[in-house]
Amino acid sequence: MTVSDSPSFKTYQQEEIQQILHIAIASQNENGELTETQLQEIAADLGISPASLQEAEQLWLQQKIDKTKRQAFNLYRQERFRQKAIAYTMLSSFLVAFDLLGGEGMSWSRYGILVAVLMVSLSGWKAFQTQGEDYERDFTRWETKRQIKQTLKGIWDNVQKALQSN
Repeated sequence: MTVSDSPSFKTYQQEEIQQILHIAIASQNENGELTETQLQEIAADLGISPASLQEAEQLWLQQKIDKTKRQAFNLYRQERFRQKAIAYTMLSSFLVAFDLLGGEGMSWSRYGILVAVLMVSLSGWKAFQTQGEDYERDFTRWETKRQIKQTLKGIWDNVQKALQSN
C-alpha cells in the first residue's frame, strides 16, 4: 500500500485492489458464488463497461481452459516418465541378472545401470519442467496431436453413424 502525505488519501496497487475486493466479495457471499446479474452490478459500480466485463470474462474462460489443458499435458508427461522409469528399471534388472549369471559378479552391467539412471534423470527433469521454450514447444505439439485425434474421431463417428443409418 502506498500512503501519501495525508492519511485520508490512501492509494493501492492493482494487486492489492484485487485482493481486497476478493476478500470483500467472499465475505458478502457465504457460498462464494455470484449471479451474472450481481457480477454486472458490481462491475457497473466500479465503472467497468459491459463490453469490458464481457471481454474479461472471455479472457478468464480461455485462461481456465488453457490451465486445464496444461494440467492434462503435465499428467501425460508424468505418466510417460513413470513408464520410462519402469522400463529402465526392468532393463537394468535384466542386465544385472544376466551379468550375475556370468559368474564374475557385476562387471559390465554397472555401466548399463549408470546409463539407465542418467536417462531416467533426464526424463524426470523434462517431465516435471513446466516452463521454458521446450515446454511450450512440447505443449503445442501435444495439443496439435490431441486436436487432430479429436477431429479424426469426430469424422470416424460421423462415418459410422452414416453407415448405420443406411
